[in-house]
Amino acid sequence: MTIDNDIGQLERTLKVLGRPAWEVTPEDIDRVVGDLAVQGRKTSTRREYVQIFKGFHRFLQARKAAEIEAAFGVRLVCPVDEFNASRHVGDDSPALLPPPTPERVAEFFDFMKQRIATARKYGPAARDYAMFRTLYHAGLRSEEASLLEKPDLHFVRGPFCKLHVRFGKGAHTSGPRPRWVPMLDGLDLVLRWFLEDVRPKFPDSPVLFADESGGSLHRGTIRNRLRRLMELEGRPAAEWFSPHALRRACATHNYERGVDLVAIQQMLGHWTVSSTMRYVKPRELHLTGEKPQVASSRQEVEGLQRYYQLTA
Repeated sequence: MTIDNDIGQLERTLKVLGRPAWEVTPEDIDRVVGDLAVQGRKTSTRREYVQIFKGFHRFLQARKAAEIEAAFGVRLVCPVDEFNASRHVGDDSPALLPPPTPERVAEFFDFMKQRIATARKYGPAARDYAMFRTLYHAGLRSEEASLLEKPDLHFVRGPFCKLHVRFGKGAHTSGPRPRWVPMLDGLDLVLRWFLEDVRPKFPDSPVLFADESGGSLHRGTIRNRLRRLMELEGRPAAEWFSPHALRRACATHNYERGVDLVAIQQMLGHWTVSSTMRYVKPRELHLTGEKPQVASSRQEVEGLQRYYQLTA
């Protein structure tokens, strides 16, 4: 079935390119991607067109290059380059719109804090609060957070305490790229509270943000949990954001308040500063020198601790 699907996608790709694969140029790739964007096709669809053609072209280079050169006088050179490769197809994606403001993030966490006091199940509500705080303050990807384990929390390492992200995203085929991330803005208090008061309510396992069976949450589950929480919050869909938007918010809000761009790069685990620059979307206030107030967790955790002591 997968082979059939790939063949169908490849046929559609070659049809819109309008010429044999060995004659396709980078400009042809740009044209097709641009046409798909104008048609309103999703970023994932545009990426599929580029990836399926790139895979087919690699096959031709490996198996048919000599035959094609002998028959058509063409030396195969892949037209998918650094400017139209799949990772750049989505440059106009809504995911790269300005991230939620510090004020919006603070309002969302305030809603989550209030929800803990009224939720039918204290454990999952409190876990979600701690998990999304971690995504925001540490700038983690969903999958990185899902793979965290309790021993990855180092409360005596450095002035801010640190998270050991052992399964950071690496370059293609390079394997995981671990990194150390400081627990900024009181995140250490959130995670101490979570370990002491919340995590024991779930089955015992090494997993930090466990599901109700003690296993890891899937990144799709994390995305769906966030969407459900914003539905419960009652805000219009235009004010919703994704887990990855919290990561971009981490980059932007730290940059706006003066954190060095290289430090943000290391925190997020990017290979290059140029990748980090694509995440940073400062607001106009940054040009005026005004420093934003990043949503801090310190007072909220103290309130949660008092609430838990009164109700335990």
